[in-house]
Amino acid sequence: MTEKESATDHVTADVVTPSPAKSLGDPGITPLSPSHSMKDPDQNVQTGPTFAVVVAIDFGTTSSGYAYSFTKEPECIHTMRRWEGGDPGVSNQKTPTTILLTPDRKFHSFGYAARDFYHDLDPTESKHWLYLEKFKMKLHTTANLSIDTDLHAANGKRVKALDIFAYALGFFKDQALKELSDQSGAEFDNADVRWVITVPAIWKQPAKQFMREAAYKSSLVPRDNPEQLIIALEPEAASIYCRKLRLHQMIDLGSKTALNGYSPTDNVGAGMTQGDRYVVVDCGGGTVDLTVHQIRLPEGHLKELYKASGGPYGSIGVDYEFEKLLCKIFGPDFIDQFKIKRPAAWVDLMIAFESRKRAAAPDRTNPLNINLPFSFIDYYKKFRGHSVEHALRKSNVDFVKWSSQGMLRMNPDAMNALFKPTIDHIIQHLGELFEKPEVSNIKFLFLVGGFAESPLLQQAVQTMLQGRCRIIIPHDVGLTILKGAVLFGLDPGVIKVRRSPLTYGVGVLNRYVEGRHPPDKMLVKDGTRWCTDVFDTFIAADQSVALGETVKRSYTPARPAQQVIVINVYCSEREQVGFISDPGVRKCGTLRLDVSGTESPAPRREIQTLMQFGDTEIRAMAVDVATSRSVKAGIDFLGQ
Repeated sequence: MTEKESATDHVTADVVTPSPAKSLGDPGITPLSPSHSMKDPDQNVQTGPTFAVVVAIDFGTTSSGYAYSFTKEPECIHTMRRWEGGDPGVSNQKTPTTILLTPDRKFHSFGYAARDFYHDLDPTESKHWLYLEKFKMKLHTTANLSIDTDLHAANGKRVKALDIFAYALGFFKDQALKELSDQSGAEFDNADVRWVITVPAIWKQPAKQFMREAAYKSSLVPRDNPEQLIIALEPEAASIYCRKLRLHQMIDLGSKTALNGYSPTDNVGAGMTQGDRYVVVDCGGGTVDLTVHQIRLPEGHLKELYKASGGPYGSIGVDYEFEKLLCKIFGPDFIDQFKIKRPAAWVDLMIAFESRKRAAAPDRTNPLNINLPFSFIDYYKKFRGHSVEHALRKSNVDFVKWSSQGMLRMNPDAMNALFKPTIDHIIQHLGELFEKPEVSNIKFLFLVGGFAESPLLQQAVQTMLQGRCRIIIPHDVGLTILKGAVLFGLDPGVIKVRRSPLTYGVGVLNRYVEGRHPPDKMLVKDGTRWCTDVFDTFIAADQSVALGETVKRSYTPARPAQQVIVINVYCSEREQVGFISDPGVRKCGTLRLDVSGTESPAPRREIQTLMQFGDTEIRAMAVDVATSRSVKAGIDFLGQ
């Protein structure tokens, strides 16, 4: 849909230079004022309300948790109490990202509690309950994410994603406030908490906004106090934490021991000097996120050198490969049926796989046994009329045998093969990143996130880098992001410069220039020739943006009585964009200026809009120039 077609749907914006746009129902927007203002990045650190405590929620694809720190003692980061019902061989500092709703769709439980309760339900009953796991990836993979996006529960029923995310955040809010109240011996007030929620850096704006909407819905923060919630980017949080690591808190893969050569209480900073560049590779359950930072001393501020990259190559890729292997052996028709008819037993099977998956290592020689639940063996016999053992013999899948104790015996090569596609993606991505000119002279590579614990992944990264930089793994690798997110909440100004992932702008009318503008974009009005659809760039892809740096534009309501100005925002992955009709340019959001109540006697009202692109979310502010009154402004990426 072109700008002209869509513009008739809502009130249009006009400009201060007289332009013919309003009669055509086309926002003819021309920038009036200088487009970029650079503030001293240190002056704009937000002095909002002060909070007594910062609580960060790491809402992961596979596991989640929270951590907090009182602003009086920022050095001391508390991770949440241990969860009930942990798995053998898996640290239960976090709890699985699983949620259970009652048959009438009310929140029942989260984490291990949800999993255990669901598991103990009678199969005739359990099919009415709604159980969800690994649902976070939906926000990354849905092309047209909206407030109405659905998720599927294990029994195949659909539920609103926003409700599920809000339930989950509400659960963490209750847990954290209860723990804080217990600690302080009095009821802890939510208004004293600054909340931080972590999301992958490669997430697009709609997904970040979705998380914020879920936080409002769960009453984590009130909508009229958006500053109380910070959206943190996972690898950035990890980076902030890694920079502060003491040397006894990490493992250098090169030497396989805690770092030596310094006293164990030294900072990595002892090995990091002004201008040092490092890469953080955050390997989670759903995504792998790569960030390149440079340290700017003396304060140790960080500057992003290359836009965040990565993709859906998290450890759940290994689970999908296991599922594909089961389909190959037992048939996809059976596996699909089994998941729907015996959802709790399927969950059991995946838990059994998870603990064996953690035992996979490059030098392992003995086979890994995976328990098949009795109901799998039983249901398969009913479904096919022959035994699981028969299926294994017939499937001629190498390296997977049946053991008489009712287990799948996987040769280590078979297990390693399940990791290969996911690890290959990560290595390919790292290889491409290291080719970039901006990514030269890297001193350290920090491997963080739960998947970073995999010896297979560690070995692959080592082999690929061939000693080009030091590979460092923090000891509490699964909690790195959580602790870093707390530090970020205490000092959101620590990352001073970011790179824009996309080019953003709006469509405007410019004076037509013969030879430079295409003839089919010419529009003649009252004897003046205009060029339509010109892309006015706010910010270009991979451009450096300082925190607090603003892009300024001025707009005028087309009619004096107009209450709202709505302007379409377009984006593209290309740095250079000429017109909003160029290939690869898409409408991604709307800038909405609420000018009601700002009527003034001035013949033309000028609304000056400031947009900030240097933070983790894009923000807009606006002022009525004649009266200096602030105007309600917002950028919406969810098409609300």
